[in-house]
Amino acid sequence: MHLHVADHPLITHKLTVLRDERTDSPTFRRLTEELVTLLAYEATRDVRVEERQIRTPVGPHTGARIASPRPMVVPILRAGLGMLEGMTRLLPTAEVGFLGMVRNEETLEISTYAERLPDNLTGRQVFVVDPMLATGGTLVEAINFLLKRGARDVVAVCLVAAPEGVETVRRELDDRADVRVVTAALDEGLNDSGYIVPGLGDAGDRLYGLTD
Repeated sequence: MHLHVADHPLITHKLTVLRDERTDSPTFRRLTEELVTLLAYEATRDVRVEERQIRTPVGPHTGARIASPRPMVVPILRAGLGMLEGMTRLLPTAEVGFLGMVRNEETLEISTYAERLPDNLTGRQVFVVDPMLATGGTLVEAINFLLKRGARDVVAVCLVAAPEGVETVRRELDDRADVRVVTAALDEGLNDSGYIVPGLGDAGDRLYGLTD
């Protein structure tokens, strides 16, 4: 497992505004899209391409285009939806799948309640998007789901990550697939409630508001 913490002044600036408890939901959503687009630039550094012959106004040229099969972006519901636009803005030809995952608060087990993905992901580069890498359990389950369908090249894009979550992903997935984690910040750790510190709160609630 490879961890990449994006180091750029614009990323730090936008993340600081996201962390601020005074930032309202519309601003939070807009900045999330902008921040994810910046992270997507780093996440797609190794996206596969193939040669393409074109002609410029002054002559022939051998360029490149995204190779087939097309990459797939997979947001983890619901908070991951807020990151989808930022990813597809940079990868407009990518296909989009969905994973809905929920944790049982009593047993702490994670189950998949919804999915919309191809049965066979062999040869696909898959970009999983979820704002928070906290304990790592949800991301591990999501990636395991993708591995069972043949994916072997997976990049997870997160706004912030905790060392505990990174270690969980490394422990559970090392040597099973080529997994990379791209994040805007590696925070201090988790508090007693499992929230990332300093983190940015509950990303889903801050994106879409509270639901009863």
